Amino acid sequence: MNIFIVIGIAVLAGASGYAVKATRNRSHGESAPETQALAAVNDLGPDIVDLLPIPIAVRSRDDRTSKKNRALSQLATGSTAILVDDAIDSALQRAMDGAQVNETLTFRGPPQLICELKAGQLNGSGVYAVLTDVTDKARMDSMRTDFVANISHELKTPIGAVAVLAEALIGETDQAVVSRLTARMLAESERASKTIDDLLELSQTEQSVSENTAVIVVEELLDSVKARYEEAAHQRHIEIVIEGAKSTELFGDRQQLASALGNLVDNAVKYSSEGGVVTLRSIAGDEDITIEVCDTGVGIPHRDLDRIFERFYRVDKARSRGTGGTGLGLAIVRHVANNHGGSIEVTSVEGEGSCFRLILPKEPAE
Repeated sequence: MNIFIVIGIAVLAGASGYAVKATRNRSHGESAPETQALAAVNDLGPDIVDLLPIPIAVRSRDDRTSKKNRALSQLATGSTAILVDDAIDSALQRAMDGAQVNETLTFRGPPQLICELKAGQLNGSGVYAVLTDVTDKARMDSMRTDFVANISHELKTPIGAVAVLAEALIGETDQAVVSRLTARMLAESERASKTIDDLLELSQTEQSVSENTAVIVVEELLDSVKARYEEAAHQRHIEIVIEGAKSTELFGDRQQLASALGNLVDNAVKYSSEGGVVTLRSIAGDEDITIEVCDTGVGIPHRDLDRIFERFYRVDKARSRGTGGTGLGLAIVRHVANNHGGSIEVTSVEGEGSCFRLILPKEPAE
């Protein structure tokens, strides 16, 4: 059993890009066990290689056939699996020729697969190749880069506008012009403040559900959300109605749930045509409660439904500029749902409206 652990440690070290340090036994002059195990992987046969949790292939000097373990075989399917096999065989051959392979490969798929490939010699007895799936890491890096670019844009635009408006105010004596410019400065300042507030709220909801949890009467929660947005709806001649069972209860963070529902109602009001209806509906199940926020607005294109919960993602950037918003609201909704052990779903038809469903357990997860 110990040899399995030693082999796993040795290969994992190579796969992670760490040097496997070969030491000498001072009294016997022998190689360290890790180095011996790594060199013996090929001789121990495919059954041992199959026990390793990372995708690996080995080839001895005398045998031109590669031995690929189960983890490598399960890494990809279809045409992508063929491309992975070709990449492994090429890396093994280059290692046979004395090269040390260390590269990142992208297989377009679908689905896309991004791997780090490392290959080298097994202490002269053969060669190995290891693949590490870094698809999720690459996606997170890309999202992080996009996030920085987006937040820079969201803050730079209003701050830049305030600077231009302030410059225009210098020396201005016409009271009407001063009033107009200061009103625009106030609007841009509020826009920057809203972006920062949403970022702070998103950061808080990404952590975990707070300790401020209690039993919540759903009807009262919906009433409070309706009251907050009723004036904005009234200005656009939009009616907000509440439907559902009375006295339904759930356990959660009232502030987070109110924020999530508020973002959904705010979007519903913004993207509904004048004279439309926004419906808040609660549906009680045996173990969970579904809260729907439905509108009769412009709807969401089908191609965008999978991405609307991403931070800063906007279906129509031009339309979003007209209606305001930071592009963080639905990301906040998703995190609030996750914090409560629930989920968020959406259905939409362009030109007819959208319906968001926040599905929450009645009792906290154990």
